[in-house]
Amino acid sequence: MKNFVIAAAFIAAASSVSAGSMSDPMIEAPVVVADAAGSSGGMVVPLLLLIAVAAAVGN
Repeated sequence: MKNFVIAAAFIAAASSVSAGSMSDPMIEAPVVVADAAGSSGGMVVPLLLLIAVAAAVGN
């Protein structure tokens, strides 16, 4: 039983020693994706619809 306690103490000490280092962790910057929509993004479909209606009325 005494050997089991000593072995458990060595295992606990070894796992805490190899857990990491004292250096600062390397943290990568987050990736930011910008929207590609322009200022007239919502106006394209109504303008095309207006042109199609004007062409249909003109014929």
